[in-house]
Amino acid sequence: MNTASPSAEQAQQDIAEEFAFFGDWSERYQYLIDLGRQLPPFPEECKTEEHRVHGCQSMVWLVPSGDAAKMHFAATSDSAIVSGLIALVLRVYSGRPAAEIVATEPEFVQSIGLAKHLSPTRSNGLAAMLAKLKGYAAQALA
Repeated sequence: MNTASPSAEQAQQDIAEEFAFFGDWSERYQYLIDLGRQLPPFPEECKTEEHRVHGCQSMVWLVPSGDAAKMHFAATSDSAIVSGLIALVLRVYSGRPAAEIVATEPEFVQSIGLAKHLSPTRSNGLAAMLAKLKGYAAQALA
């Protein structure tokens, strides 16, 4: 059995397929909340201003680790739905080379209909989180 994690592109396709199982958005939101609950515990000491993602209505913290060859991200939020969004973002972007992170567009946001179903503040927050994550990757490449 191949235990290597799928590429960012494959991860996005997998996410689209998972969300296609659910008939309506109330089920999809519930699935997002469930995904958020499965995030690994986030260290309290990392909930600092330095790691905070600005532009989110809810509190979000994002911590990078690793180097350009392989970057990892830990993140958390005080919002259940935003935690679910974080889980999706980490599936696509964490554990990858910085160059792949920078080059990968978050197509899953469109493909699962998130763009249409998130409030403007949540959409802005997701964009801010992705920008910060890609910023960390760009720094690692620099």
